[in-house]
Amino acid sequence: MIKGLYEAHLPVSDLERSIDFYKNLNLELAFQKEKVAFFWIEKGRSWLGLWETDKVRTPYHPSLRHVAFRVELEDMERAKVWLEERGIAIKPDFGFSAENQPLVLPNHPQAHAAIYFQDPDGNSLEFMTPLRLDGAEEFGMMTLEEWNRGK
Repeated sequence: MIKGLYEAHLPVSDLERSIDFYKNLNLELAFQKEKVAFFWIEKGRSWLGLWETDKVRTPYHPSLRHVAFRVELEDMERAKVWLEERGIAIKPDFGFSAENQPLVLPNHPQAHAAIYFQDPDGNSLEFMTPLRLDGAEEFGMMTLEEWNRGK
């Protein structure tokens, strides 16, 4: 029955500023009204809704105001440069500085590479790619560079 996630939503304080930001991520504007805009993540398969609202003042928590975008491994390996070229700062996370990202999340038995950044309202955004599914060995969090060197 369930085939994937079709939509996610984030609160924003200035819709036009946010539209510019998400266009800078190369997302296609799909729909816009006075206080809402939708961007295609994958056209016809998933989109992101941005709502201009005072709910943007809701404090961040990992269960709120967070979206992870799936990217391919080769794109993850150049994500830091790609974001910096667009003037988007990498957000330190899990004790890893911007310089030490992308990082590898040890969600045993899975392993995912991730890099973190924020939109203009502080919504947490992430590029993420699976590296391993159902692996046997456990490991600690590390940089993608360490992972590629064989830990």
